[in-house]
Amino acid sequence: MTAIEQTDDAAVIDDGRQLIDAEADSLPPPAPPQLATTRGRLLLAVSLVLIAFNLRPLFSSASALLPEIRTGLGLGSFGASLLTTLPVVCLGAFSPLAPRLAQRFGAERTLLGVIALLALGTAMRGLASVPLLFVGTALAGACIAVGNVLLPGLVKRDFADRAALMTGCYTMALCAGAACAAGFTLPLETLMSGSYGMALAAWAVPALVVGLIFLPQVLSMPKTARRTGFRVIGLWRDRLAWHVTLFMGLQSALAYCVFGWLAPILRERGIDGVTAGAIVSVSVMVQAGSCLVAPHLAVRGRDQRIINVVLCTIAMIALLGLLFAPLWSVWFWAVLQGVGQGGLIAVAMTVIVLRSPDPHVAAHLSGMAQCVGYLLAAIGPLVVGIIHGWTGGFGSTAIVFILLGLGAAINGWLAGKAEHVATRTVGI
Repeated sequence: MTAIEQTDDAAVIDDGRQLIDAEADSLPPPAPPQLATTRGRLLLAVSLVLIAFNLRPLFSSASALLPEIRTGLGLGSFGASLLTTLPVVCLGAFSPLAPRLAQRFGAERTLLGVIALLALGTAMRGLASVPLLFVGTALAGACIAVGNVLLPGLVKRDFADRAALMTGCYTMALCAGAACAAGFTLPLETLMSGSYGMALAAWAVPALVVGLIFLPQVLSMPKTARRTGFRVIGLWRDRLAWHVTLFMGLQSALAYCVFGWLAPILRERGIDGVTAGAIVSVSVMVQAGSCLVAPHLAVRGRDQRIINVVLCTIAMIALLGLLFAPLWSVWFWAVLQGVGQGGLIAVAMTVIVLRSPDPHVAAHLSGMAQCVGYLLAAIGPLVVGIIHGWTGGFGSTAIVFILLGLGAAINGWLAGKAEHVATRTVGI
């Protein structure tokens, strides 16, 4: 996953304020926990950043070991495609549950449950069983979906005076988690006597550690009652809202093609597994820098049409370069892809804010873009795997990258117009 995709329910623009809250429909707004000491506040900040770190290894760890997983478990091309697609489907399917769980149990308790179940799902992937591999992947993917939505709201609520700093820190942590899993999973397998299962399960350890750090903080926080006070009418019938959603979904499909298949693509081209993981790791870290810069550029123009199309073009061309360019140039294309992909998710989230007339519409438009967008995004890695199974190579997947890039560019152009979605917010 990409950097602010990685924040999924939040975007930051010039003044540094957090603008989308997944729980924006709550009435009255929740009272923040009393963080009486600087030490307590710092500990909570560190915990949230460490939780963010654990929300991405699921994707890039399996990608780094995909050839070994296929050999060890006898997975065919279609099974490998499902493995890379399943967590993306979960992001779309389970993200709408997050606000309901937070209203029922409290955001902190829900997030603690998320990190505990994420550790369990990740550990299950290390068992030598195809059913447990998929069940663990689905469980972890569902947990990540909920965590994606809740984490920005907690940052906004508890660190309103440091929203820009905290957003930057946990965005970097998300990228660092993905990059570490891409770069270190294969060396971990070597250290563990060639056991791909133990290397996959090892990523449950940091989740357990942060769960133990977060547990006493959660137990000391009062449970808050919440109720819904607003609803948004007309969003799902609005043409502009659908362009925003399709822009989010198609650029996300490109992103998850990278997470699911870039390492296998590079390995099939003749690059050793460790180097391929390092290349993916560098590309993901470049995304972090790009996603922090792009929103500031996007809001300075009259609209976002040009920057949306330019970033789609960069990301698509860079993927084609990784497929076909000489091997000596792959580092350049990996960096360029990071620039394009990181910028894309950042401007996609910014567009959600700019096309929304108020925070309640922004929250609902963000939920629509996530739910539909991630389900659409799951098609990308699935089709790449199917094409690879049919053709025995990745060359023909260039067609997929081109179609996704063109679709994202067209919808990015239409979503970038300086207009608001035609919806209204009403109290209930």
